Amino acid sequence: MITKSYIREQLKQVKDPEIPTISIVDLGIVTGIDIHENDVHVTLTPTFAGCPALRLMEDMVVNHLNSYNQLGKITVETSFETTWTTDLITDEGHAAIKKHGLAPPIRNCSNITMEVIEATNCPYCDSDNTSMKSPFGPTLCRSLHYCNNCKQAFEGFKPI
Repeated sequence: MITKSYIREQLKQVKDPEIPTISIVDLGIVTGIDIHENDVHVTLTPTFAGCPALRLMEDMVVNHLNSYNQLGKITVETSFETTWTTDLITDEGHAAIKKHGLAPPIRNCSNITMEVIEATNCPYCDSDNTSMKSPFGPTLCRSLHYCNNCKQAFEGFKPI
């Protein structure tokens, strides 16, 4: 019998196109799995509405799950019923973000201020002796920082 936990484990092999060290499950965008007989319906909640990788991720889920012969019809839907926040990122996801060279977001941040964004530890040496160079990075969810200890520039994943 196919279970939600089995499908969730299989989807941990589907990596985010932008940050290939993290799975879409650990990023927290898999917000629903429904199974009827052997047919599987997956609901994705994107990190933001304008995400250019939405259709790509939907196709990646279908293609990956179609590789398992015991599964029936695979459907994927993008939904905005659940609001994605960085609190949906798992502990494994935080480690994967750090492995990619990004500073993971702080948890449970209900009041995002410039001070919160500035207080970002270095993903390379864990130092808090860092400086924010810009609150705006290459994507909407990132800021630019510099570590005064290890002398590395890095991006911080903003808490949302």
